[in-house]
Amino acid sequence: MTSGSKTSENLKWWMPPLLAVQFLTRIPVPGLNGLTAEQARSGLSRAVIWFPLVGALVGLITTIVLVASAHVWPRAIAVIIALAIEARLTGAFHEDAVADFCDAFGGGHDRESTQRIMKDSRIGSYGALGLILAVGLRGALLITLPQDMIIVALIASACFGRLLAVAVMALVSPVPVQAQGLARDIGGRTGIKDLLLASLLSAPVIGLFAYLLPFAALLTFALAALFLIWFRALLLRRLGGSTGDCLGFAAYVGQLILLLAVMAMAGP
Repeated sequence: MTSGSKTSENLKWWMPPLLAVQFLTRIPVPGLNGLTAEQARSGLSRAVIWFPLVGALVGLITTIVLVASAHVWPRAIAVIIALAIEARLTGAFHEDAVADFCDAFGGGHDRESTQRIMKDSRIGSYGALGLILAVGLRGALLITLPQDMIIVALIASACFGRLLAVAVMALVSPVPVQAQGLARDIGGRTGIKDLLLASLLSAPVIGLFAYLLPFAALLTFALAALFLIWFRALLLRRLGGSTGDCLGFAAYVGQLILLLAVMAMAGP
């Protein structure tokens, strides 16, 4: 028996979902302090299927803050408060990825320069502009969405965004030269089976969204499919694979796709 198999067997069934919560949020998670580095990596690769449900949890918390704040302040102020709380809850995990991705693909002219810029922790003009536009668009959508759609749209978009990131993991291998990070640790171990399991676990959330807003759901799936085709080709051409920042960017785009689809069906 290999050491990897022993490590996997030592993990309790409840550890992967808790590792997903620990990885994607700043929520304190008890019971994981005794894990070795190898156990944590192995557990995180199995935690991928839980990413969409953790996203739904984040979306639920954001929704509660938004709805509660909207009883005190106008919707625009409530949205800003909710997004600020969400950023604190997640450590601005995906927002940071959006900035890094935009910097790299905006400023990089070849594979080497794109990889070099993506590893640079400093934010440049492309990253700042991309982050402002992405967060601004999401905020504008949450401000203008009809009242009766905002709860299901916000929770479903948070779930769907993480599911789209899992899809990218399953369809695009990590950058071969990447020394560390999310894409190497779990992206290389994520396959179509994991994507199907993640889809199955997220089915109650996405299924409810599709039941309540069927035309918006169809538009969401169509736009997501087009994005995946384009994004996969882009990553293979410009990087030769995916990175953690690429996965985070995909997760944020997934949220925007669903919210845009709902807004399109709601009308101006």
